[in-house]
Amino acid sequence: MNNPKLIAGPCVIESAELLEIVASKLVVINQALNTDIIFKASFDKANRTSISSFRGPGLDKGLQMLSDIKTKYGLKILTDIHESWQAAPVGEVVDVVQIPAFLCRQTDLLTAAARTGKTVNIKKAQFLAGRDMKYPVEKARDAGAKEVWLTERGNMMGYGNLVVDFRNIADMLQIVPTVIMDCTHSVQRPDAAGGKTGGDRRFVPQMALAAKAFGATGYFFEVHPDPDKGLSDAANMLELDKLEGLIRKIIAD
Repeated sequence: MNNPKLIAGPCVIESAELLEIVASKLVVINQALNTDIIFKASFDKANRTSISSFRGPGLDKGLQMLSDIKTKYGLKILTDIHESWQAAPVGEVVDVVQIPAFLCRQTDLLTAAARTGKTVNIKKAQFLAGRDMKYPVEKARDAGAKEVWLTERGNMMGYGNLVVDFRNIADMLQIVPTVIMDCTHSVQRPDAAGGKTGGDRRFVPQMALAAKAFGATGYFFEVHPDPDKGLSDAANMLELDKLEGLIRKIIAD
């Protein structure tokens, strides 16, 4: 695969220092592999399991921090929105507006994201089949979206577990040309860790390579220099120092 879409960054904006550490590493990887990794981080994790969980710095401060990373490192930026009013200010900073999986059918959210004029990445809900994503795409396109991506991140299997049906990738490629595999959220075990999301990052590389076999055109990785100390999605984030090696495997012919 020559030029897949690559998205990487910490789950949530924990600090300016963390963003700097991750961004500087992504620049090194881009230079070494001739890639164009899009930097991802959330300014607000509005869907945390517990009311006491860390959510992030909020919209204003978070967007300023992402803008600083974009200016300093020249990286494209992706972040997610949870409410329609967030779309316009987010669109002033980012290159890709992301719709969270649980919210992928929210019409007002989709149309607000589309009206920013930026690429819209819609994550497939855990309760939907890949073929059903044509309806969220239609909403975004009807509102004027010029480019829409879809992202696979698994389906609920009973309570507290996810499974990935990789056929969803092929089905979604019939809807849009860019289908991304979320290799870290797909190894989650929701609410399996006592008030927070559990999971197992050991399977992240296998998720990526299996998705490649099914024709994925992009890959999403949440990464952290010390994942176990991460303030959100700690069990699932990939170690930052393992990212380059995995990308090399993905882009190898």
